[in-house]
Amino acid sequence: MSLRAALLTAALAAAPAAAPAAEDWPPPPAPGSVRVATFNASLSRAGAGLAWKAVAERQDQALAVARILLTVRPDVLLVQELDHDPEGLALAALADLLEAGVEDGPPGLAYPHRFSAPPNTGVPSGLDLDGDGAARGPDDAQGWGRFAGQYGMAVLSRLPLDVSAARTFRRLPWAAMPGALLPAEAYPAGAPARLRLSSKSHWDLPAILPDGRRLHLLASHPTPPVFDGPEDRNGRRNHDEIRFWADYLSGEGWMVDDAGRAGALPEGASAVVLGDLNADPMDGDGRREGIGALLDHPRLQDPRPRSPGGAAAAQAQGGANAGQRGDPALDTADWRDARGPGNLRVDFVLPTRDLEVAGAGVFWPAPEDPRAAWVEPGRRPVSSDHRLVWVDLR
Repeated sequence: MSLRAALLTAALAAAPAAAPAAEDWPPPPAPGSVRVATFNASLSRAGAGLAWKAVAERQDQALAVARILLTVRPDVLLVQELDHDPEGLALAALADLLEAGVEDGPPGLAYPHRFSAPPNTGVPSGLDLDGDGAARGPDDAQGWGRFAGQYGMAVLSRLPLDVSAARTFRRLPWAAMPGALLPAEAYPAGAPARLRLSSKSHWDLPAILPDGRRLHLLASHPTPPVFDGPEDRNGRRNHDEIRFWADYLSGEGWMVDDAGRAGALPEGASAVVLGDLNADPMDGDGRREGIGALLDHPRLQDPRPRSPGGAAAAQAQGGANAGQRGDPALDTADWRDARGPGNLRVDFVLPTRDLEVAGAGVFWPAPEDPRAAWVEPGRRPVSSDHRLVWVDLR
């Protein structure tokens, strides 16, 4: 080899890899892997039945959400903020939209296996939790909501779901957690015994992998740690909703599901914790010890999914983003900049260590990517103020 050729070879080896072209991102799932994703799609509406209407009528936001899902093409998807209705109309409408596809978009994708269950949002507690003299309204519900089912969640899957083995913990009392941070003094007499831990629900839903093993989907959507006072009732509840999974993974046996079965995740079971946890480990208003303990759990691994657009967005928007400590490439939510909290990492897909991570990412396109228009911020974001997060697992 000539000296010139040797120098050129060395220079190419030392040069950083070029960023993938827009048409090559996101990459397809790695061979032999299963793509698991979570997406707070912001499809909730102010009245019962309106979410179903928005999706069934293919309103602009629903189409933007569908374009993102059909681009990433997860095998298993937890979608949050899709209002729950007893007939499953909103979930069926979303599945139909994804199967049919969208005009000038990626091909459709069928999700024959689905799961949903009622959340605590909008469910009357029978208590005057906000102290306004009346035990009614969203502030007095078991989980904040204008109607029962608002801000629901659901699973769409290309893999079979073992629904008969699913466990839900919607009715689990908050006070049942040993060492709970429940601020009893902030509630009326008798309230602590009646308040539930989950603001929506906690689910353990097994998906059946191609080799026949079970992958336990540990799904939840804890309350935001804000919108309260110095008692920090929402910050404490967010912490304990996240801590539930740490205890569940550690084999603690205190939790009892809605069918009356006690116990935690079996030792050696494969699982993935996923959802909008409303807590950033470095920034924002949440109690860091809750999300920190989950991310550091010896049974879990953190793939740290990244995006091409998160860092660019934080730099361009400034405000609260300028003083943050976390890596903005990991951000998954685009929130208020001027008064905070700024963009944060609050959506997670955390698999157990027995699973091989073959890829991971956050759907936040670079500014020059035409698909960045699908996630543009504003008073009403084109799709959602959250970003889809995926992890490919073997």
